[in-house]
Amino acid sequence: MSHDGVGPRAVMRSVAFLTAGVLAVPALAGCSENDPAGKPTAGQEIAPAERGLIADGGTLRWAVDALPETLNAFQADADAATSKVAGAVLPSMYRLDANGRPQRNPDYLESAKVVDREPRQVVLYKLNQQAVWSDGREIGAADFAAQWRALSGKDTAYWTARNAGYDRIEKIERGADDLEVRVTFSKPYADWQSLFSPLYPKDVTGTPDAFNDGARRKLKVTAGPFALDAVDKDAGEVRLKRNQRWWGRPAKLSELVLRAVPRDKRTAALAEGKVDLAEIDSSEAHRITLAARDKGKGNGAPLAHGPGAALTPGKSLRSWAIAHGSDEEAADEEILARKKRGKAVAKYADEQSSLRGFEVRKSLEPAFTQLALNGEEGPLADERVRRAVARALDRDELARVVLRPLGLPAEPVGSHLALSGQHAYADNSGALGGQDTKEAQALLADAGWVSGGPVKEEQKEKKAAGAGASKESADSEASGTPTDSDAAEGPDTDEGSGSSEDSGSSGSSSTSDSSESSGSSDGSTSSGSSDGSGSSESSDSSGDDGTYIVGEDGKPGDDKPGENRAPALLVPAPLAELQRVALLDQAYVLGVRGQAEKAKKEQKQKAGKKQRIGKKQQAETEKKQKKDGPGTSGKVEKNLAREGKSQFQHGGAPGAYAPKGTAAPGGAAAGPLAKNGKPLSLRFVLPSGPGSQSLRAVGERISRMLERIGIRTEISKVADESYFKDHIASGQYDLALYSWPASAFPATDARPIYSKPVPAADGSLNVEQNYTRVGTDQVDQLFDQAIAELDPGESRSLVRKADARIWAAAGSIPLYQRPQLTAARTNLANAGAFGFQTPVYEDMGFLKKGTKPQTSSAP
Repeated sequence: MSHDGVGPRAVMRSVAFLTAGVLAVPALAGCSENDPAGKPTAGQEIAPAERGLIADGGTLRWAVDALPETLNAFQADADAATSKVAGAVLPSMYRLDANGRPQRNPDYLESAKVVDREPRQVVLYKLNQQAVWSDGREIGAADFAAQWRALSGKDTAYWTARNAGYDRIEKIERGADDLEVRVTFSKPYADWQSLFSPLYPKDVTGTPDAFNDGARRKLKVTAGPFALDAVDKDAGEVRLKRNQRWWGRPAKLSELVLRAVPRDKRTAALAEGKVDLAEIDSSEAHRITLAARDKGKGNGAPLAHGPGAALTPGKSLRSWAIAHGSDEEAADEEILARKKRGKAVAKYADEQSSLRGFEVRKSLEPAFTQLALNGEEGPLADERVRRAVARALDRDELARVVLRPLGLPAEPVGSHLALSGQHAYADNSGALGGQDTKEAQALLADAGWVSGGPVKEEQKEKKAAGAGASKESADSEASGTPTDSDAAEGPDTDEGSGSSEDSGSSGSSSTSDSSESSGSSDGSTSSGSSDGSGSSESSDSSGDDGTYIVGEDGKPGDDKPGENRAPALLVPAPLAELQRVALLDQAYVLGVRGQAEKAKKEQKQKAGKKQRIGKKQQAETEKKQKKDGPGTSGKVEKNLAREGKSQFQHGGAPGAYAPKGTAAPGGAAAGPLAKNGKPLSLRFVLPSGPGSQSLRAVGERISRMLERIGIRTEISKVADESYFKDHIASGQYDLALYSWPASAFPATDARPIYSKPVPAADGSLNVEQNYTRVGTDQVDQLFDQAIAELDPGESRSLVRKADARIWAAAGSIPLYQRPQLTAARTNLANAGAFGFQTPVYEDMGFLKKGTKPQTSSAP
């Protein structure tokens, strides 16, 4: 994910699935103990080095996902590569420091400040007198004015993505001399520092034709440390060369090449020497780490990993025997397999040898992953249900799943509008509250969702989340994806690696896969995993298209949790007992109440025979159970049943021990929550691509957390290319995971994401970028006040208040900051995992022989 600095902010992109510095990295100033913004959760890792240690010349080849569709950063199809080019060849009045805070760029700007507030806000820019365009013309007011007119929104002939901020300007004029630019605003604008970064020459912004088409493939006039040399579509490269008219510190590199390399081909490109710097996923990072670890073993030493690692001496001997045996057909097949294996082992070994010249530099991206809750209709239209979902989540655990295996700080994000270290950050999650199962259950009960209620059998053709039934049915038939059978009226990248225990869905979630490429191709598994662990789960929904019929006898309150419980287990729980618990749970879910009662009696009798507990222990146990309140026994038994099913399959060791104090199975587990004859089930949409393993691991963790409060989830895996457009943006989901970039100017950039959707003229809902469809008038008012408040401290206070309101509405739940993993040549300095900071392109380069970079320090 690329870093966009303070230019055309990454919030412009459809979804941030898709994201610096002066030599001495600026100190984390402004982070006093009383500052709620704090410090960045992780520092950048760029191998900083003084310019004197860097060799002059050389070409840096930097991997990007694709060639930019346009070089105009203010057009809708601008992407991360567009921002990289703009940052290297165009002026920016401000850029971000290591804290994600805007700082004046002295190469272009000597000063900038608000000189008048009444009757109009006036900002006076004093430009660097050396700042000139590559054609020799001075940068001046004419360039500022042309860009304002193009982006103001008044002339619809300009194809612009957004007009935020520029639409508040009244006029731009020359100041006391050519180096002064006076910008007068028609309405106060707190985020004025976001403007004119980047700044295009008037040749590009002066006319609609030049703006719309002239800057898509070429930039004849530039003003940065580099200039555009060529865009080679055939070679998949954008080549930048030193700008001979650059007045600042000269670029150390003679050439900077942005090379298009798909994510799944980065390892090969690194090993083949095609790129020197590339963002990578966790599996590639692991390979590079292994290569560095094996460096001292010599090239001839066999590797303990890779395609040949599983070939034991016994297997090797058996393979040789088959290849030289009397069965000619089997011998031929084995010889062919041995040749393929040999080539794969040799290729892997060669790649590992080449990867020893790289290292992994890691930080956290200026972006966070969130759980989105579609509140347009269905169960999640009720704020109490959304809040219950949020209170069921252990955000600390979810952060650990993704970040801890990578050695990064595993801290949940506390704000929707900024990240730790940025001016506007404060942890406002307390407005919603932390993980609390009992509170979540109480919220659901208050919303009318009760356990064990009757559930009517529904037709297979149902209205899917956020769409009509006919459309969902058609999509399901075309793609093989089941419709959301339980949500009835509800709406609808690599981030590390999840642990293996996340590979299966919980017993209360079903999984569908609508992409042809998903399944086990990426090494991840769903509820129907190949090891058979998902068999019991899938059996729950087979035959009825996911519709569960619970408590048809109309007596949901017959069982009284908390009464007649068995004593606590203080001794080993035999295999047979746990298996019986699992069967008991399954019998109850299927509504076979008579069978459940009989099984309970047998279980109680067996437990009484096998366990000897003194009167004092028994009294203490009963006292504890009463303290826990009704329902505890059923919940514990349900957990035991689930553990029994997961632990005792495929040769699980018998005689597992129950934790000390765990209640013995006594009552049937509670059925799913229901309301008006409909179960509480939510469609959870996740991407299926090979770079999304961690998202799926997190999604399956979330499903298990929601199961504990009685919410079922139907996980639907969809192709990456359709994930956003066909599901998130169109509202075809109940729950989804995706990321947003953090902006240094949240009052401007975050408003479209969280503003209240309003009806459009055609009757549709205008959601802008608020894909959760959840918003309030109070949040909109706070954004309006913050954007018009020229006192920086008061403006940040209003932004924080808006964030607290967003938390309370529970439309989206920030989870964790995305990891940033970058492969870099070991001798490359001032480049890598930039974190918040805008790259300083002129300082990047390769170290002189015999020198070493400074050690990057985390905050």
